[in-house]
Amino acid sequence: MKNGGGVRRRSLLIGSGAIGAAAAITSFAPQVWSLQHGADLASIHRYAAEQARKLAAGRGVSLTILLPAGSPANVRPVADAFTAATGIKFKFVETPVDEINSQMIIDSISGGGSFDLALPATFGVPDLVSAGALANLDGFARKYEPAGFQDDALFSLGDYYKGSLYGYQTDGDTYLMFYKKDCLENADEQKRFADKHGYPLRVPRTWQELDAQMAYFQRPEENMFGGALFRTPNYIAWEFWIRFHAKGYWPFDTKLKPQINNEAGVEALSDLVAASDNLYPKARTNGLFENWKAFAEGNIYCNIGWGGTQKFLNGDKSKIKGNLLFGATPGGEVDGKLVQVPYFNWGWNYTVSSGSKEPELAYLFALYACSPKMSTHAVREASGYFDPFRSAHYADAAIQRTYTPEFLTAHRESMALSIPDLYLPGQGEYFDALRQNLVRANAGQLTTKRALDLTAQQWEQTTRRLGRKAQSEQWAYLRRSYPEKVRQALR
Repeated sequence: MKNGGGVRRRSLLIGSGAIGAAAAITSFAPQVWSLQHGADLASIHRYAAEQARKLAAGRGVSLTILLPAGSPANVRPVADAFTAATGIKFKFVETPVDEINSQMIIDSISGGGSFDLALPATFGVPDLVSAGALANLDGFARKYEPAGFQDDALFSLGDYYKGSLYGYQTDGDTYLMFYKKDCLENADEQKRFADKHGYPLRVPRTWQELDAQMAYFQRPEENMFGGALFRTPNYIAWEFWIRFHAKGYWPFDTKLKPQINNEAGVEALSDLVAASDNLYPKARTNGLFENWKAFAEGNIYCNIGWGGTQKFLNGDKSKIKGNLLFGATPGGEVDGKLVQVPYFNWGWNYTVSSGSKEPELAYLFALYACSPKMSTHAVREASGYFDPFRSAHYADAAIQRTYTPEFLTAHRESMALSIPDLYLPGQGEYFDALRQNLVRANAGQLTTKRALDLTAQQWEQTTRRLGRKAQSEQWAYLRRSYPEKVRQALR
């Protein structure tokens, strides 16, 4: 994946009128750096810090970073090292994880300038660009980014919008499944399950298998539950997104007409609603951290999550530590073939505020923080939420202790094959409509067909408002960024 991950994907998300695919690669590989300093990326953090020190000399500069709660543990050690090397100090402003993107738009509308850098969720980058909240980093990248900087980045598609650079991925958030090892490997459970279903109890390959396993282990009379999958508004749409893709369809056709309300979409949502009966009692109300704590009690068979989930579950307070197996999110049978659709659905991204008075220094810190050496230091922090995103991270001994080698194997495979989120302007609007209708269907307030018909109508309204031509062009390039095996399977 070293030569086919970040560089391949980042060249594809380009709208009409933007630079071409080949230029997208070469414009971010400045030859001046290569000739003067060689190809040793191990020293890029020192180079970025030296350039920042010279630029800030004698000016008493400080930088303000807006960041999601939970991430200071990852950012502060890197910022402290940058301060030691440059004299540039930092101010940190924390905001709830689900609110940082909206906070950035509010700051932009109100005149901006309250922070220099921000770490939004990657899926929000197109909306943030459209709102004028982010600085275009093309010029700084041509000046400072070394050739090959992104070569071992397993997912960097979300850094670019219409061929321009707007940030650096600093967090590898691909969805993974977590299973209680003692359930899957129990000989009695294996026999009873196989006798009942006619196939072995194993890490499930399809949603059908997973749903059967959750139903099998749902034993509320024994205080045992089948799953801890999210059913809250902020998270329910992501599970449906994977379930729908696993049915073998694109969410939109080539002209951006919604397909989610087709027969496969109704079946995917019906499966999701049925699976809700086999979850722990607070699945509809517990947020992210409450979900982790509940699953860590050890009386739930499976869960869905990210690297941050594993950091928590591998901690000393977790009753399930050492008792987990991992796998990619389930796929589906399409034309007799298994199709898996791992999903990159979040990930924090270093961006520069359009209102920053020091955008060049802010960029240099982002380059420094996402360099191989400094990003490794950040991901090592067990109390933070940044997960591996460079190939080099997976071999680091401290990172292996934090996550376990078994988890990292599954995580790396999923990162390399992940489908992207909906990187379109209006992503929040599209997904808000989906979330609201999924929640109503899951509560029995709407039929699954009606919920998806309403969503499709709302999506059409969003597309018309934003402009079908521009949205369709962006969607066409986004489709091309899907892994080849998935592209071939989707209709």
